[in-house]
Amino acid sequence: MKVLVVGANGKVARHFAEIVKDHESIQEKAMIRKAEQESFFSERGIETVLLDLAKNSIDELAEAARGMDAVIFSAGAGGKGLDKTVKIDLDGAIKVMTAAEQAGVKRFVMVSTFRTGREEMEKENSLQVYTIAKNYADEWLKNRTELDWTIVHPGILVDESGTGNIKVGTDFEINEIPREDVARTLVAVLENDNTIKKEFEVLAGDKAVNDAVKSL
Repeated sequence: MKVLVVGANGKVARHFAEIVKDHESIQEKAMIRKAEQESFFSERGIETVLLDLAKNSIDELAEAARGMDAVIFSAGAGGKGLDKTVKIDLDGAIKVMTAAEQAGVKRFVMVSTFRTGREEMEKENSLQVYTIAKNYADEWLKNRTELDWTIVHPGILVDESGTGNIKVGTDFEINEIPREDVARTLVAVLENDNTIKKEFEVLAGDKAVNDAVKSL
């Protein structure tokens, strides 16, 4: 399976690259924004493509996706202001969905925020715009595309080493999850077609990643 990872230089996606660099059936193509990010991937034998979500066209994104079996959207503005959040987390996501369909790629995995929906969007906090952007990107994916989607809602991301154990479901109290275990979850999602047309929260837990994902 050939997978285009959008936002490949992010912390979760870098863990994904480490996991799949020697994977027997998953081959990554990393979409990066800066040339200086390329060495991390080339050292791991991973192909890169240099594109900017905010600046490059849908046609250019579609060309990068052509020949892929799946797309993972793990990009984010990282709280760098309203304009960037809208351009990356909302419009950028929709551009990539459109490009995937244009390129004939069916499988699409979205890394979202922990919780979306009207109640979450109305909370006035520093994450409000981000939550709104993620909510409507998720809704577009579910309702305005023909993609075989999965939406992953991770808890509070931390940099501790992963344990390989998680819990998945809905309506959890928010808690932490190592970024490494989110990356392992993304691999398991690609390996398990039972995740198609499903969305779920993922937190640190006591069940092996693959077993947890298979239980969805």
